[in-house]
Amino acid sequence: MNLIIDIGNTVAKLAVFNDKGEVMEVLRGSNHSLDCLKILCHKYPITQGIIATVITLSNTIRKQLSALDIPIMELTHKTPIPIQNRYKTPETLGMDRLAAVVGAHSICPHKNLLVIDAGTALTYEFLDAEGNYWGGNISPGIYTRFKALNACCDKLPLIEKGGDLPDFGYSTETAIRAGVIKGMEFEITGYITLMKKKYPDLLVFLTGGDKFSFDTNLKSIIFADRFLVLKGLNRILDYNVK
Repeated sequence: MNLIIDIGNTVAKLAVFNDKGEVMEVLRGSNHSLDCLKILCHKYPITQGIIATVITLSNTIRKQLSALDIPIMELTHKTPIPIQNRYKTPETLGMDRLAAVVGAHSICPHKNLLVIDAGTALTYEFLDAEGNYWGGNISPGIYTRFKALNACCDKLPLIEKGGDLPDFGYSTETAIRAGVIKGMEFEITGYITLMKKKYPDLLVFLTGGDKFSFDTNLKSIIFADRFLVLKGLNRILDYNVK
């Protein structure tokens, strides 16, 4: 079995995959200490693992990994992957972005793919049908936008995502919520529409912690998969081991 560790800007996700590539269990925790690492290692017969991080690994995590009696691969821009990375500065590419693309490609090979990851940052990645990853775009995620408005505008409060969501806000709170969430929905829809015109057979993968609604005519090409990054990391591990 494979141990998959994805350390993001906000949390860490630890998963176990069986030999068939199926997710057995996923746990979330602090991205500075892998508190649930021992639990998974004692519960499953894990033989190998991979870790990807978008932050500098803490000394605590490095000690935890070195104490394991299984090999742990750390994903870098030099790690062999089953697609062609055409990004011009691969050393600056977030490993979560790369893993998400590999995950989508493993599910739908030989397709033009747009991968959207809605987390702390909202990212867009494009992979063509020949397996070439050409890069993507990065913009702020939901809570990043909420925080930015509060930090940069003296009289705007920090609000929660949940609550009334009118087309146009009738209060400052609903105006911020509608502006952020609907603005992101329009942004995502715009990217999908643009790429759909260029690639009529385009398929879209949506992953990350945030959910959005879309026009009916777009829903048929969108696949929601909250484990896409973890699946990509598992594919990369198997690709290097086998």
